[in-house]
Amino acid sequence: MQRKIMVVTAAYGYDTVRNAGGQTAMLPVIAGAGADGVEIRREMFTDAELSALPTLASAIEIFDLLACYSAPQPLFLENGTLNPQLPALLQEAQTLRALWLKVSLGHFIDATPFDTLRDWLESSGMALVVENDQTPCGRLEPMQRFNAACQQQALPISLTFDMGNWLWVGDSPEESARQLSSSVGYVHVKAATAHNDSYRAVPPDRADPRWLELLEHLPGDVPRGIEFPLEGADLTAVTRRYVELLRKE
Repeated sequence: MQRKIMVVTAAYGYDTVRNAGGQTAMLPVIAGAGADGVEIRREMFTDAELSALPTLASAIEIFDLLACYSAPQPLFLENGTLNPQLPALLQEAQTLRALWLKVSLGHFIDATPFDTLRDWLESSGMALVVENDQTPCGRLEPMQRFNAACQQQALPISLTFDMGNWLWVGDSPEESARQLSSSVGYVHVKAATAHNDSYRAVPPDRADPRWLELLEHLPGDVPRGIEFPLEGADLTAVTRRYVELLRKE
């Protein structure tokens, strides 16, 4: 079976997407590049766009694309309780007919809220993936603890492995892959290079071989999302180049 390649709308840059007319305007570019799907970013919506999710869902279907939905929200609040916005976010993902909702981990303390979380997931019928973000909550140790608790409680949650974010929090991407790969359900593909006092995302073939080699240590049968900058005069051609690269790597 051919590996699924998703394109994150934010890869085109907020200004480019907004000037083009919003995330809907990127669908023909993504479909024309031969990608399988699109990652829709909640933070890029205007209020009017957020209220028109059924229209966006229909447009995604017209372009024969799969969808996933990313919300810039933590699963757990600072006191370790579940984010009360999660049911609404799951409903938005369902309205979008997304494959899954993606959130960050937040402040995971223990498995006490898991029964409630299980009920929320079952009632929504929506899958959930949890990403390592660029905060201390996204470090390897809390991600490992959360993943182990999910396994022990048979909670059906998989991980989004963001290849570059580990550098922002001072962890090894390779060690993180060794520890977490069996639970990864989605890979955010990007390389990261030092930039001033931090890092910046770059395409994996424009950095050292480390990043393409890292893909070999991650599941080959899960979707890969392009989250590095896609720039150029012909965005469809630029996108197609990386869709084809990530299909074969």
